[in-house]
Amino acid sequence: MALLYVLLGALLIGAILLYRRLSWQRKRTRLLETPLTPEQRAVVAELVPIIRRLPESLRHKLEGKINLFLDQITVRGNQGLEITESMKLSIAAQACLLVVNSPAWYHPLRNVLVYPSAFRKNRNTYDGHVVHENRHIVLGESWVRGPVVLAWPDALEGGLDERDGHNVVIHEFAHQLDSLTGHTNGLPLLRKGQAYSGWQKAMLDAYHEHVNRVAGGRGTVIDPYGATNHEEFFAEAIVAFFEKPHALQRDAPALYAQLSKLLALDPVQWS
Repeated sequence: MALLYVLLGALLIGAILLYRRLSWQRKRTRLLETPLTPEQRAVVAELVPIIRRLPESLRHKLEGKINLFLDQITVRGNQGLEITESMKLSIAAQACLLVVNSPAWYHPLRNVLVYPSAFRKNRNTYDGHVVHENRHIVLGESWVRGPVVLAWPDALEGGLDERDGHNVVIHEFAHQLDSLTGHTNGLPLLRKGQAYSGWQKAMLDAYHEHVNRVAGGRGTVIDPYGATNHEEFFAEAIVAFFEKPHALQRDAPALYAQLSKLLALDPVQWS
């Protein structure tokens, strides 16, 4: 009799979990199929003008993913900042641009924290047995499994100017994509059929060329901050992919091709 109760209990728990999973899948499908309202669409077009260049076939997908993003992820103000609907839409639209045509998703992420301005962070450096405490001005941060932290003026400006090669939201959410493997190292989950060897060669060749150009004081398409390490290069390369696609394709064609495969997008073709 005790065994029977155990089996019935296990079946009940399994049924509850299955019901929850099916309910979540139905809700996810509904959100992905729901368009933005005309008012929301106008806000996104104003605050994130790169969206106007998206092919028509991708716009419905983007709106559905914005809805999914805002249902899953809470955007919170920090230091007294009041979060508006427009702020949420701006951040969500920029974040969802990376995954608009990809099966990748920010599954672990639940919170985005927004500061009213750039914020200071303490970072310790070590010199033998001596610890040095340094304070740095930070525009954004991304942690494995979240949260993503953003300075609102920079998040807003990054969305408004889609051609300057600077976008803190795209940068931090590129780190989120990178971290879906469990590590942030410039090697994201590749698409089906995308060879690791091709990715590694394109990324490393472009990274070393970028580091050499920065060290030599020469101009770069990718922001010089990308020379910091592989993960920062990946994030800044994603920004350049969206905001300076023609220049990136010209200067690093193999890298552009790999990013295009990864994201299933080709911004060079956008009008």
